[in-house]
Amino acid sequence: MPRLYIEEYTQALKGKTVCIACREGILRDHFAAVLDDIKLLNRQGIKTDLYHNIPNRFANRKYFQLLRERLPETRVVRVPSDADFYTHVLDHEEKVNKLIFLERKALIDPTGRRINTLTTEGVRQSISTWGDLIANTNFKGALERICIRIESGQYDRVHILPAGKNVIKHELFTIEGCGTLIANNFGERFQAVTTEEDLHVIDGILKLYRSEGYLKPRTKAYLMEKHANFYVTLIDDIVVGCVEKRQIDPATVEIAALAISTKFRHQRVGLFTLRAFLDTFTKQGYRRFISLTNNPNLIKLYEELGFRRCRPTEYPDRQARSPGVAMFFLEAATEKAPDGLIL
Repeated sequence: MPRLYIEEYTQALKGKTVCIACREGILRDHFAAVLDDIKLLNRQGIKTDLYHNIPNRFANRKYFQLLRERLPETRVVRVPSDADFYTHVLDHEEKVNKLIFLERKALIDPTGRRINTLTTEGVRQSISTWGDLIANTNFKGALERICIRIESGQYDRVHILPAGKNVIKHELFTIEGCGTLIANNFGERFQAVTTEEDLHVIDGILKLYRSEGYLKPRTKAYLMEKHANFYVTLIDDIVVGCVEKRQIDPATVEIAALAISTKFRHQRVGLFTLRAFLDTFTKQGYRRFISLTNNPNLIKLYEELGFRRCRPTEYPDRQARSPGVAMFFLEAATEKAPDGLIL
């Protein structure tokens, strides 16, 4: 069961509208689950719209009655049966913060892994590769229109989720998410930890990495005690990544506990976080940076930014505390004064 961060994540959604689009067959099969998720959003003060295309027939009267009774705060829109569902939704939602399409299956790549996050450029580059994996051909055709609307500023975020119990709740209120997010304006921000809520989310992100075997355990007590050493990357005012500063000597800082939310991996958020960390502490006078990791993704990232592997004799005390873990080193570029003197 994924860990929920309802209080923390709600702050970024309060007063905004979440639009859910769900075709007839999917809504029938998951009716109670969809309504439960929408009611949760309404309880948090989040505005909701629901698009569906259940035919307006006498046999369906129970569905319309339940929608009225259980979702009094939701704007419910029935798409005419003779209209293309996706075209109707896209043509009638001109400005929305989050648009969620509930589908039969999640978007997956050719290896069978769920696609967590994509930019519109990434959608266009990938559609030729994984487009045949999308069972609903009508939705595949709607992806280009979705990209156009995101690029025009009409939509901030579009989510494609596999319909089921708690999927909207897990997509919006967990670190991992459960579907695919398409967006461009992520607008990362790097800053020191400011609240206990930040530490709460950091704890969840680090536990995911620890389960993968790449990080040593850090207890909540440790996070509270060392909170001044932790920094976070935020997107939409939500913590999506973290890093810990450990001072080795007056000129050297260790980059520790660098971790990114599952939902935002492979979107260069780790690169942004690392660059922001280096910039922040270079400005504070540090000139040497080290990090210890066996995580292949982090190793690629360090090599991309010019880190080199340390020899065993460099920082021996720190290496001794993590035997068998590779150490990487970077010396910050020095600035030159106008007369050519090194500053």
